[in-house]
Amino acid sequence: MSILDLFKSIFGKKRSTQPVKKKKRKKSKPSFSRLKPKTKRESKKKAANKTKKKPQKSKLSPKKATAKKKVENKEKEIGIVTHYFGKISVGVIKLKGTLRVGDKIHIKGAHDDFYQTVASMQINHKNISFSAKGKEVGIKVIKCVHKNDKVYKIKS
Repeated sequence: MSILDLFKSIFGKKRSTQPVKKKKRKKSKPSFSRLKPKTKRESKKKAANKTKKKPQKSKLSPKKATAKKKVENKEKEIGIVTHYFGKISVGVIKLKGTLRVGDKIHIKGAHDDFYQTVASMQINHKNISFSAKGKEVGIKVIKCVHKNDKVYKIKS
């Protein structure tokens, strides 16, 4: 008696040589929107809606948009922030134009955007009231600034 015959006698049934049949999947029922017949009018509306592009409205009203443009026209870029000292809240600015104590400035960058007046300005730990193009000055700032933030002078 071979091992195969021994297993057959213990477990009883012979293994069939026919391939196993796969069970059929049930098809999902179609949704009711597919079953509903479309009228010509509905199909035309849908086709027209797909082709139409709505004009995008500006977020600002026309009065506010013009007011914002006026403010932008009054600003002139005068420098870039090169360094920031956090403990004493001082930003070092490389100037591209002139700057005086009392001028209103707008500092704008990726992380910050604020306005302030220049209260104190120093070069090499010495207070100054006026600085020319090309100088690096330290300015006391009211908020944190970051490297490469733009500095604009507001014309009045």
